[in-house]
Amino acid sequence: MRAPKISRRTLLGAGAATAAAVAVGVNSMAADAAPATTTSTSKTGKAAPGAGSAKTLVLYDTTNDYGWLGEVYATQTANLASHFGTWTAAPVAKYKSGDLNAYTAVIYLGSTYDEPLPAAFLTDVMATSKPVVWVYDNIWQLAAKDGFTTKYGFASGTFDLASVTEVAYKGKKLTRSSDNNSGIMNLPISDTAKVSTLATAVRADGTTFPWAVKSGNLTYIGEIPFSYVTHDDRYLVFADLLFDALGGGTTERHRALIRLEDVGPDADPDDLKAIADYLAAEKVPFSVAVYPRYRDPKGVNNSGKAQDYTLASKPKVVAALKYMQSKGGTLIMHGYTHQYGAVANPYDGVSANDFEFYMAHVDANDSVIYDGPVKEDSVTWATARMVSSGAVFVATGLGAPKIFEFPHYAASPADYQAVNSLFGKRYDRGLYFPGVLTGAKYDYARQFGQFFPYTVRDVYGSVVVPENIGNVEPEAFNNHPVRLPADLIASAERNLVVRDGVASCFYHPYLGTDHLKTLVTGVKALGYTFVSADTMLNG
Repeated sequence: MRAPKISRRTLLGAGAATAAAVAVGVNSMAADAAPATTTSTSKTGKAAPGAGSAKTLVLYDTTNDYGWLGEVYATQTANLASHFGTWTAAPVAKYKSGDLNAYTAVIYLGSTYDEPLPAAFLTDVMATSKPVVWVYDNIWQLAAKDGFTTKYGFASGTFDLASVTEVAYKGKKLTRSSDNNSGIMNLPISDTAKVSTLATAVRADGTTFPWAVKSGNLTYIGEIPFSYVTHDDRYLVFADLLFDALGGGTTERHRALIRLEDVGPDADPDDLKAIADYLAAEKVPFSVAVYPRYRDPKGVNNSGKAQDYTLASKPKVVAALKYMQSKGGTLIMHGYTHQYGAVANPYDGVSANDFEFYMAHVDANDSVIYDGPVKEDSVTWATARMVSSGAVFVATGLGAPKIFEFPHYAASPADYQAVNSLFGKRYDRGLYFPGVLTGAKYDYARQFGQFFPYTVRDVYGSVVVPENIGNVEPEAFNNHPVRLPADLIASAERNLVVRDGVASCFYHPYLGTDHLKTLVTGVKALGYTFVSADTMLNG
């Protein structure tokens, strides 16, 4: 049985470009999906499909040994902000008087204790009536301004270092990792008539204190919501509160998506047809992540004899994929071979087991460690693999996929650039790096992933269909626990706190239909409506 998927949570000449357009299906969105642009002090990004007219200014810290974290948090905030409109991200140190006047709202990410904040920024925040979201550190610098406590009804407090493993929001308990011991700002509230507590931190003894508050135009979050994030995390609170600051509310709506994963030339046609029949009977549209070339260079699954073949030599699998299309399935490109060369990357070199666009290994603690881009990595190299993959789809009559998913959700910025140019659309979780916002050299030692509870256009410029509640995994692997349908359903229930959020998962067809039936039934029972990936891409 193949190794389980790792759940993680990154141009050519005219003739070749034409081939790419035919094989991969370049669409009209790609031209409008140019990557966010960078200047020496800021980077701007376009809105996701269906977004509103918000223009968000994201400001972040840059000083001291952990100044690089400011860009990490700003990247994740900018990604979420694209759901509501355009954004600009810049170091807070570069702020000049009146800068926020050009924007709908400002989000400040306080990640460095006592970051020297420009006086102009503090003055403008006190004076503006526009929404301000202030996250974590340095609220004391704002609170020191004359009239702050009178205006907002609270003052700067102290960091509460108690064990907090839950954050209560909208009647649900969201998780918070016990590894997170940096503390949460506990604000003294002097005027409860002015201050609304939006979410509460729950200590181990059951006592609570405010995790997020709102007073007038100011929303304050007591910690960075991007650290130690899981499927069920208080990160979802932050994702939902952005509707108030950037989206002007939004009618409650909950959609679900399902993607069938790691389908290659070696797939069992009967498994594929059985799943298609079940989902069609349930009126559940679905996506199918397909890699069109199977490689086993070491002969791991063939008594030591290497194997290498494409969908063209497996007509029954092609027929099953066409059958899935007839039952409401959308094929997406899941790389070319879903493995890399003839090396273990990190397992055995077999398609669907290994990484294709990024290097990794398994360490002595049985954890998968990301090592960096492959040695050939470039936009040209990645584009060539995608063009080759698309050519197989077209040659076998399956049509050119219009959406891409990176194997194991891992790639370099150059690879993401290739996808943005050819597709402009992905269906995955992104892998990001310090340097993407600033234009500095990419720091591959500090990569970070992010999932989204709604459609975004991320910092690489592509529209991203979300996948946010993971997959069914009956066996533990690489320090990842067993994850059964009940676990995904529980995550879907917590995601209901996001007022226009999704519950999006993936499923391996070789697991059969029993787990799938439990999963689909449970998600529907929560009030979700299953939709296609195209529905999300169309806003």
